Amino acid sequence: MSIFKWFKKDPAKKLQKEYLLKLEKAMHAQRNGNIREYSFLTAEAEAVREKLEALDSGRAEA
Repeated sequence: MSIFKWFKKDPAKKLQKEYLLKLEKAMHAQRNGNIREYSFLTAEAEAVREKLEALDSGRAEA
């Protein structure tokens, strides 16, 4: 193991944060009655979730 591994940022953390942020924005759009924006943000959040799951499954295999 390399000592420099500590300095690398975890891409899963970044994706998780992005996923939660999009879900929160979608929730606010829904509460404000903007269903079109809610649908768009929810779809984006699901795409990020799929990337996160693919990353996690890649780690499990390695």
